[in-house]
Amino acid sequence: MDHSTAPLVAAVADYRGLARYGFTPPAHRQGRGIDSRVLAALGRDAFSSDILASPGLDDRLARGGLLSEAEALMADAVGADYAFFSTCGSSLSVKAAMLAVAGGDDGGLLVARDSHKSIVAGLVFSGVRPHWITPRWDAERHFSHPPSPAQVEQAWREHPDAAGALIVSPSPYGTCADIRGIAEVCHARGKPLIVDEAWGAHLPFHDDLPTWAMDVGADVCVVSVHKMGMGFEQGSVFHLQGDLVDPKRLSRCADLLMTTSPNVLIYAALDGWRRQMVEFGHDLLDRALTLSRKTRATLDEITGLEVMHDELLGVEASHDLDLLQVLIDVSGTGASGYQAADWLRTHRRLDMGLSDHRRVLATLSTADDELSADALVDGLALWRAGLQDPRPPEIALPKPEDLQLDTVMLPRDAFFAATEAVPAQRAVGRIAAEQLTPYPPGIPAIVPGERIDAAVVDYLRTGVASGMNVPDASDPRLDTIRVVADHH
Repeated sequence: MDHSTAPLVAAVADYRGLARYGFTPPAHRQGRGIDSRVLAALGRDAFSSDILASPGLDDRLARGGLLSEAEALMADAVGADYAFFSTCGSSLSVKAAMLAVAGGDDGGLLVARDSHKSIVAGLVFSGVRPHWITPRWDAERHFSHPPSPAQVEQAWREHPDAAGALIVSPSPYGTCADIRGIAEVCHARGKPLIVDEAWGAHLPFHDDLPTWAMDVGADVCVVSVHKMGMGFEQGSVFHLQGDLVDPKRLSRCADLLMTTSPNVLIYAALDGWRRQMVEFGHDLLDRALTLSRKTRATLDEITGLEVMHDELLGVEASHDLDLLQVLIDVSGTGASGYQAADWLRTHRRLDMGLSDHRRVLATLSTADDELSADALVDGLALWRAGLQDPRPPEIALPKPEDLQLDTVMLPRDAFFAATEAVPAQRAVGRIAAEQLTPYPPGIPAIVPGERIDAAVVDYLRTGVASGMNVPDASDPRLDTIRVVADHH
């Protein structure tokens, strides 16, 4: 295929060049009707390419085939059989994959328990029964690793009628599963593997990056181009290969969730990024990886900071690591990751990709250079130099076994059941009716339908008091927790 073309990008340029005018949405008419104060803040270009997909960018019957051509080019670029664009993020894409594989199937779905909250939302939406695959835990560092092939094999032995399996790799920390081994375990039973690869859009384009799921047998994988590629927020692609998942069924499931007014800006950015990566991706990623290695080494020299690498890999840990995810343990300073992230934002105007009770994470991309990397190093060095009596937060960290809550109701049934808000300590022993998710990274500590235990309640409440963000809680302070009403 001719990867020098970008049909959606070309169509936007053509639309603007011809000065087309649409008596259609969007009503702002490419910025003509926008308040001048909004234009001053956002810029006219933010609106001038905001065009109706059809009739607009394409004709009323989409006879130009622009989207289908762009999706075919994307699939070819990464070695998939099919690619589907999403303007609703990987949150939509992974739900569509779950519905296509397990929707209407009583056997349920094997799901890694370290899954993103969007996967739990998919369980609520679909009514699919989860059979949780326990992640591997580093109890010393309070850190989870993706499940191993052996753990997935054990889950299949316990739930042989499940429709398929779903794992997350890379994790938000950049740690990766042995996807080849897990795919082989699933395929030995003729069952498909879904990989939530939201953090891995860049993986197909450089051999020094972790394994790309399509290269080692995954059936469906979902990527967020806005996370590690040059796409707008909400730009996502889900890829399909093989014959274990029907592409038409997957497309129909996506259509259930997809907006009927897709944002052409997001589509065109996906298309343009694919062309950029095919033509220049290897060299761009080469430079980014070189920059990352240098940055990691420099940060590791700052007293009290530990750039995590070896401890994330090997036996009972992760299979591989994306070096562009620079995970820094700051616990040696006596401070928390929350404190470091807040200082960097306030005093250096730097936002970290993730922070927790002992770590901060900086995500590097092909857009970074020596200037931005130096700003990160200098910022952390200044924070460390000025740190006095940090008074680390007292977070009650649970043991790994305390995080393995019993599922006693389907997530959907618990979410839609009659519920009540009870004081947090009285929620112990009750069935959760809401998910409670430290964010980032967005992995729920409590899922609807699980029986709440005291250790997780203490963890979340002391975490919130120390700076943890739990954005999906009905009560942001976690003084109360929503549970299934007593008569259930």
